[in-house]
Amino acid sequence: DGRPVHLHGVSLNLGGHGELSPGFLRSVASLCDELGGATYSDHLAASGDAHQLYDLFPIPFTASEARRVADRIARAQDILGRRMAIENATYYTNVGDMDEMSFLLQVLRWADCDLLLDLNNLEVNRKNHGGPSLASSLAQVPWERVRYLHVAGHEFNDRLGMHIDTHSEPVDASTREWAAWVQRTHGKPVLLEWDNDVPDLARINQELAWLGSTTMCAA
Repeated sequence: DGRPVHLHGVSLNLGGHGELSPGFLRSVASLCDELGGATYSDHLAASGDAHQLYDLFPIPFTASEARRVADRIARAQDILGRRMAIENATYYTNVGDMDEMSFLLQVLRWADCDLLLDLNNLEVNRKNHGGPSLASSLAQVPWERVRYLHVAGHEFNDRLGMHIDTHSEPVDASTREWAAWVQRTHGKPVLLEWDNDVPDLARINQELAWLGSTTMCAA
């Protein structure tokens, strides 16, 4: 019906050490062409080398790791024959001497790729590990590289003592407000993720209405 298609993956293993799969990437490129120039994105995280673990593991926030991962993204783009976007991921423990945004921006520059900006992931990381406010992080974003936004809900786990990116709750009020601001200011569309404890359609539509006019939903 003329609407843009956004392909989003969870298993490319951009942050891992195993070989990228040229066959898989060529298949993705063919699908993008078949769908009329669809965009493609995956996570700035590791997801398994010898075996696909279907989970997202953090990359150490160091300059050497930023260079290594940027080289992998550049190679993936060469095989795809097009630019891809990377999504900033949540992390529950990590090491390194860089903060999250500095690491992310370095990867974007060195790989010369685009960004799928997940506001919820930034907020979960801030709540768990401290650091700058969402407003301060957004002030550093190169908006010309941003394809679109992800937002979702998260919840606090008493046993772990951490906020968990569950995609099972309404979007945090502050995150919702910033998503609406990005739409107004930069014209970026927003995708609502709701993967667990999915509510009825009325509640989903309410969330979409709060987020703004250019919002999509993935459940």
